[in-house]
Amino acid sequence: MKRILEKFKETEQWIEKSVLIGCSDEHAQALLRWHDSHQYCSKTGQLTEKNVAGSKRMCHASGITYYPQMSAVVIILVSDGSRCLLARQPSFPQGMYTALSGFCDIGEAVEETARREVAEEVGLEVESLWYSASQHWPFPSSCLMIACHALVRGQQLEISMNSLELEEARWFGLEEVMEGLKRGPKSAKQDNGNFLPWFPPKQAIAHQLINEWVKQQISQPTQVQ
Repeated sequence: MKRILEKFKETEQWIEKSVLIGCSDEHAQALLRWHDSHQYCSKTGQLTEKNVAGSKRMCHASGITYYPQMSAVVIILVSDGSRCLLARQPSFPQGMYTALSGFCDIGEAVEETARREVAEEVGLEVESLWYSASQHWPFPSSCLMIACHALVRGQQLEISMNSLELEEARWFGLEEVMEGLKRGPKSAKQDNGNFLPWFPPKQAIAHQLINEWVKQQISQPTQVQ
C-alpha cells in the first residue's frame, strides 16, 4: 500500500478521505443513520464532529473517536430433513414468511445464538448447524446477517411458537416452498383477499437460504418408504 501511495504521490491521509468512493446505497444509508444517532459523545454529552470521509466521529473534549459498528444477527433456516420451518411476524407484509432470526447477545457465539433463538421462538432443539453466508443489512440499523442452516431432532418436531414474537410458524414441504419462491406480494394475493405464502426477494439472504434448501432437497435421492 505504501508503494502505491508513493506512486501517486499521496500520503496515508488520502486513504481516509477516499473511504466512501464507490459506496453502495446500502452502505451510504447505514452510515447516514449511524451519524444521525451518534451526534453526541456518550462520556461528555458534547457534540461530536465527523471527519471529511464520514468514516468516524470525534469528541474533541474527551478525545474519544467513534467508529461505525454493526450488530450481529443470526438468521437460521430450520429443517427436519424433508421440510423447512418458516415464520412471520405481525409487522410483515401479508403472506410473507421467512427464516427465524435474532440478535447475538454479548458473550454469545453464533452457534449459541442460533440454538437459543430456535428454542425461544419455536421450542425446537437444534441437532446440527452449518454456516451458509453473510450479508450486510441496513434496516432498521446496520446489521451483519449471518446465515445458517439448522437440523432439528427428528423425534421432537412439534412447534411451540412464541406468540409474543411471531404471528405464525409452520412447516413447509418442498413443493410448497418451490411455488412460494415464484411468487411476489402482488401475485400472492387471491381473489378473496387472502394471500398465498411468498418469501423474501432474491437480494435478501433469507431467499438464498431457502433456495439452498430447495436445491439440497432436489439433489437428495428419493427414499423408498
